[in-house]
Amino acid sequence: MRLDGKLAVITGSARGIGREIALCFARAGANIVIADVVTSEMEATTLEIKKLGREAISIKTDVSKKQDVERMINLVIERFERIDVLVNNAGMVNHAPLLEMSEEAWDRVIAVDLKGVFLCTQSVAKHMIKQRYGKIINIASTTGLGSFDPGTANYASAKAGVIQLTKSSAKELGPYSINVNAVAPGLILTDIVKGNRTPEQLEELIERRKERSVLGRVGTPQDIANLALFLAWDGSSFISGQVIASDGGRFDRM
Repeated sequence: MRLDGKLAVITGSARGIGREIALCFARAGANIVIADVVTSEMEATTLEIKKLGREAISIKTDVSKKQDVERMINLVIERFERIDVLVNNAGMVNHAPLLEMSEEAWDRVIAVDLKGVFLCTQSVAKHMIKQRYGKIINIASTTGLGSFDPGTANYASAKAGVIQLTKSSAKELGPYSINVNAVAPGLILTDIVKGNRTPEQLEELIERRKERSVLGRVGTPQDIANLALFLAWDGSSFISGQVIASDGGRFDRM
């Protein structure tokens, strides 16, 4: 699966799943735009991509702000003249029990995890329509499919929204040869998952999730990057409006 000469914009790609997707795409031949708010790690990821022989730039972007998104996209078009692939990966969590969740915690997660996907899709799609070509890949979650933990009402709602936005976008953009799909990861070992958990708490979580998976393991960022690469590849051009779970065959969704 090759992406030679393609230009991919990947949000939330300074670290974690987004970083792995950026590196995976670069190894497949793509040039990369790193869009994130974590400036120190953005530069390190950009340098690593350049070492692979690809063009790479980093642009500080808060995807929840339309002005930030449009500025970023305008800079990309000015530099590269086209955008072939958009990966909407930027996201955040702010867990709290439903009755204790603040309005601010609800609003911020919805703004980044759902509104950010809308803003980036809207801005990039205008250019993809002119090209009559594009691949948009949204990183959702199995949480949005009904597999959730207590305290995730904001995150689960945002990811369910991403799934429906994926389907709506695919319908509206399909006539312009733009594919829109979503990846729904299960438990993926990233810094966000590790969070403030002790090693013992993390191990307990991993073991619990292993028991729910038919493959008997949890995921890695590379698992998600490989699926994103497939959806960005021209060989998947007859797939659109789909939500593909990458969760090891988890079987406890409600």
